Amino acid sequence: MKTIGLIGGTSWVSTIDYYRGINQITNESLGGLQSAKILLYSVNFAEFKPDPTTDWTTIGKKLASIAKTLENAGADCILICANTMHMVADTVQSNIQIPLIHILEETGKEIKAQKVSKAGLLGTQVTMEHSFFKRKLSDYGIQTLIPDLEDRHFIQTTIFSELNKGVFPGKTKERYVNIIDKLVEGGAEGIILGCTEIPLLIKQEDCTVPTFDTTMIHVRAAVREALNDDQED
Repeated sequence: MKTIGLIGGTSWVSTIDYYRGINQITNESLGGLQSAKILLYSVNFAEFKPDPTTDWTTIGKKLASIAKTLENAGADCILICANTMHMVADTVQSNIQIPLIHILEETGKEIKAQKVSKAGLLGTQVTMEHSFFKRKLSDYGIQTLIPDLEDRHFIQTTIFSELNKGVFPGKTKERYVNIIDKLVEGGAEGIILGCTEIPLLIKQEDCTVPTFDTTMIHVRAAVREALNDDQED
């Protein structure tokens, strides 16, 4: 079994789901008292909060340094436990010798496997508006739709004022469902929950089209990588 290196804390709320999910799926695969080998480096999110003015060069250097620390500590692969932080995934990967499991690549594979070609995207303002997410999905033949400006602002605000703090008001959920419905009306065949806190608010049963929980997609990919050697033996 390989050791998984997690860069978490962005936010701590969703990092809990990473830790729980990786261990649950590992145990389901191996049985008994088996659990995952994990090294977790949890950051102070206040130093990494993404917004339109973020200095991504500095963020990239910090995350690359953390990834290198995890590699030196014995990690065999790295996960950045957030979607937006993958803005600097290439910088991180270029500074380590072990694989970085890319949340957008894994999400693209999953969407393509379900034969969805047009997907609505919910996430931070940076995730929704910057080209890095859309460009990566386009590599898999997927067109990305995003909410209108007012809805994007609402999502951005609630992610940082509520979801990142573990607060999930019913009125916020109602507004998210309404936003999703508008994306579906606009042609979305599926919805990407492209912020690792959004799956804590929105579930598949809330939507009329398939949802893509990027946290669990990422988690499953990590377990596949970690158990790959064992399965080949």
